[in-house]
Amino acid sequence: MPRITGSTPLRFATQTLLLQLAVVALVVLLTSAVHGWLTYDRLGREAENQALTLARTVASDPQVRAAVQQISAQPGTPPPAELLAGPLMAAAEGARTRTGALFVVITDETGLRLAHPEAERLGERVSTDPSEALAGKEVTTRNTGTLGPSAGAKVPVFAPESDTVVGEVSVGYSTESVSQSLGRDIVPIALTAAGALLVGVLASFLLRRRLQRLTLGLEPEEISTLVHDQVAVLQGVDDGVIGVAADGRISVFNSAARRLLGQPDLTGTPWADAPVPARLLALTRSDAAEGDAVELVVGGRVLVASARKALHGREDLGWVLMLRDRTELQQLTRQLDAVGTMSTALRAQRHEFANQLHTIAGFISIGEHQQARDYLARLAATGPLKFPVDQAELLQDPYLQAFLGAKGVESDERGVSLRLGPETLVRGQVTEPQDVTTVLGNLIDNAVNAAVAGPSPDRWVEVEVLDEPGTGGNGGTLLIVVGDSGDGLPAAAAGGADDVFEDGFTTAGRPARAGAGQGLGLALARQLARRRGGDVRVLDPGSAGGPGAVFLATLPGTIVPTETKPNERDNDA
Repeated sequence: MPRITGSTPLRFATQTLLLQLAVVALVVLLTSAVHGWLTYDRLGREAENQALTLARTVASDPQVRAAVQQISAQPGTPPPAELLAGPLMAAAEGARTRTGALFVVITDETGLRLAHPEAERLGERVSTDPSEALAGKEVTTRNTGTLGPSAGAKVPVFAPESDTVVGEVSVGYSTESVSQSLGRDIVPIALTAAGALLVGVLASFLLRRRLQRLTLGLEPEEISTLVHDQVAVLQGVDDGVIGVAADGRISVFNSAARRLLGQPDLTGTPWADAPVPARLLALTRSDAAEGDAVELVVGGRVLVASARKALHGREDLGWVLMLRDRTELQQLTRQLDAVGTMSTALRAQRHEFANQLHTIAGFISIGEHQQARDYLARLAATGPLKFPVDQAELLQDPYLQAFLGAKGVESDERGVSLRLGPETLVRGQVTEPQDVTTVLGNLIDNAVNAAVAGPSPDRWVEVEVLDEPGTGGNGGTLLIVVGDSGDGLPAAAAGGADDVFEDGFTTAGRPARAGAGQGLGLALARQLARRRGGDVRVLDPGSAGGPGAVFLATLPGTIVPTETKPNERDNDA
């Protein structure tokens, strides 16, 4: 049995084209028909007016009026032979032949023909009603008489020097001649209709092509499905998505992009005027490499942005930009780095402790008991392990001790000495370790980089940390001052201290590498501090040859007195 398959439905663009062609054809046909009918009616009215004019002329002729009055005054009607040779017949036929009328008929007051193109009709009653004309009225008519269909007029004939109606004149023009005139006028009508139809067909084809181009060849059902899928995908992902159309306007700005950039819906805004970071705008420049990624700081968040061209076949649809939040990843990476650094420090100190035990065991094994006692006394005075940062006891918070110790080991591996300044004194306990770690760690990292890049053989970074108690039950403020032995801020930033807090700036004077996380530390630190009501600023830009720049960070609400634990403070509140 042969398989029956359904016919392929017509595409939407094809259906639209056929519908437009049908509408255009119908409009052209209706317009042509109305135009033709109006032309026919106009020609009929012209024939009526022409007949009326001729009838008036014949009826007002003095000879005609006198002859009709004379015949009407006689009893009976003259025989046809007499009428055929009479003056009325001559006047009527003369007028008919001169004007090309179908007929010119003259009757008496009873409607009997006194003049007619056909001699055998003389003396007979007219075939159409003459009562209105015999009543003294002028009328135009369209009817069918003995000579065929015609458009004509009837005019009363008055007696000389009197208002008495003694007869009437009926003039008619054949409607066949009107049709012939219409035939001559129908040619331009037909040509106009054909031209309009051709223009309509061409416009329909052009509209079909534009429709296909605008819809990318998709059917309405496919477009509807794509819209639903787009809404579901764009609003369901955590990544920010920004679509920039080929005309330079933002076409897509999903909720994640609004949240990450801290902006309202910018759909429809020119991309060049959008209130977004300049490094994000630079991704769509003509000279930008496709697929490049940049890191930027917005509202205390570290974002990774990338841009790609959107193409459909060979058609350029614009750009698609992706925004990914790497803030938590950056924080976890920093914490893991600190843990790794501390692990390395503990391994080194374990090795040092093992060496000390071996030394003591050696003294004992060779009988040098006094030497062993003296060695143990020195260890008891200095401690069994050497902490990587001197005067760490000034920091009563164990978190700060551990973190600065890890940074001390890390900087020592790079040939930089990390030390605490003489004004350092922290008596409280840190309550916001993530923010403190981010700000303090970024300032130290930038200072270490600057010290390594500097020319001074004595490379150092000095950190001073102080706490100020809070008021009214609020947390205290942590003050952080970081200086280094580097060359100070580059000349480009020394004149404007805020330049160092722009994305992409490094205190080491080296350009930031895309995707490497450089050039973000100071910007992130300042935004985090300002979000808490504090700030990060430059106290001293430094000078070439050292010492380097000095930065001050204030972090309100990040520390509480040691004697008041957070849970107790919450219970009291």
